[in-house]
Order: sequence, then structure tokens, then C-alpha cells
Amino acid sequence: MASFVLFILSNLIGLMEFAIICSAVLSWLVAFEVINTRNRFVYQFVRFLDSVTYPLLAPFRKMIPPLGGMDISPIIALLVLQGINRYLLPMAFAPLQSVVG
Repeated sequence: MASFVLFILSNLIGLMEFAIICSAVLSWLVAFEVINTRNRFVYQFVRFLDSVTYPLLAPFRKMIPPLGGMDISPIIALLVLQGINRYLLPMAFAPLQSVVG
């Protein structure tokens, strides 16, 4: 049971990492006018990714100022998420796994 919960949480973190990467790449594509947000589908997709990633990126954006006009908060957020996924989740679930089995 504990390994299933660990699996679900790990994959949710992986999905959030994927959403952050997609949001960053789309913001670059919009900034360089490769894609246009006047297209309804593109606009809705960009808005969806922004609404999904904003709650996670907002605290990092408050702490880290833009460096030369470049926002590095997605990079820091990805590092934190990978650290949580690799180190904190297994440590948190080890006692639960030994109890439940």
C-alpha cells in the first residue's frame, strides 16, 4: 500500500516537472513569435499550463529576481522537485513501508 502511494506521488511530481518544462518552452516560443497566442487552442493551452505551474513557481519568483530579464525560477523549481522525488519521498515512506509492508 505504501509503495503504491509513493508511486502515485512520484508520478504526480513527474507530471509537474513536465508541465514546468512545457510552460518554459512555450513561453520561449511565444516570446520569439514562433507560435501565436491569437490561435484559440494555443492560448488556452498556454493559459492552462500557466494556471497549473503558477502556484509552484510563485514563491520562487518572489525570492529570486530575474537575472538579465531571464526568469530562472523554473530551473530552481525543477531542482527542488527532483530533490523531493529522489531523497525526501523515499525517506518519508521508509517508516510507513516497514509498518504496513
